[in-house]
Amino acid sequence: MLQAAESVTVLCHMNPDADAVGSALALGIALQRAGTSVQVSFASPAALTESLASLPGGELLVAAKQVAREVDLLVAVDCGSLGRLGALRDRTEGAQQTLAIDHHASNTHFGTANLVDCSAESTTVLVCDVLDEWGVQVDATIAHCLYAGLVTDTSSFRRARPQTHELAARFIAAGIDPVAVSRPLMYTHPFGWLGMLSAVLGRAVLDRSAAGGRGLAYVVVRSGDAAGLRPEETESVVDLVATISEAEVAAVFKQIDETVWSISMRAKSDVDVSVVASALGGGGHRLAAGYTAHGTAEEVIATLRTTLG
Repeated sequence: MLQAAESVTVLCHMNPDADAVGSALALGIALQRAGTSVQVSFASPAALTESLASLPGGELLVAAKQVAREVDLLVAVDCGSLGRLGALRDRTEGAQQTLAIDHHASNTHFGTANLVDCSAESTTVLVCDVLDEWGVQVDATIAHCLYAGLVTDTSSFRRARPQTHELAARFIAAGIDPVAVSRPLMYTHPFGWLGMLSAVLGRAVLDRSAAGGRGLAYVVVRSGDAAGLRPEETESVVDLVATISEAEVAAVFKQIDETVWSISMRAKSDVDVSVVASALGGGGHRLAAGYTAHGTAEEVIATLRTTLG
């Protein structure tokens, strides 16, 4: 499909992370080098977050409204469902074929063809497989994009198989600097981040009886808490809450609008939070998932607690 297409659109899910953008740009760079007309985009936000701007291939990105209506092939990367494409979901209607490349267990297989492997630690692992099959050289530029998705989706390789470390070694051998790739993605925050953490972590709640008695630790990040901060800052909170030893499940409720919330969840080992997220209209992985909810903070917290059991 990739070889035959003369025009390709590569789309990420809304609010894309390093795995989505890294997958899309790596594939886009390979397509451009093959002489294919290629666009890379996502429905929202309006621009790439600052932490992801360090990834090579940014010249391939176009605004959502500029994405072609008709194309030979549309590739959706790291996207579990058609709805996750947001306002760009209609671009599938003008595509002769659609290819979904993803590693979410909740993937709905919405493509003409679907490369979905939930055992893969990141979608960039699958994109690397595709590039290898295609005979594309994974040089330092492409490896930079692929490593970005790998290091973030494995939480700096805390969740990784032996072959994942081998793949990381391959990317490093290709010429990337792992520290330089990782720092803007995971280890760089403005000073205001500390104030936000102080405010929200001080309100953290430990519900020992939730999740069948295995415990739920959660915090609420209201709009005012994150004023002036990037989405990266609020997204980082859940991994801090997940370090609490007394809770199997961690959740962060991030206020998007007065009654709109984005919820991120993490689990240590026993609870499959992707099932919980899917039941609430979202998706993800067994130990990391999320969804969007509507209502007051008290209402969305109660709903999650009920769903966890």
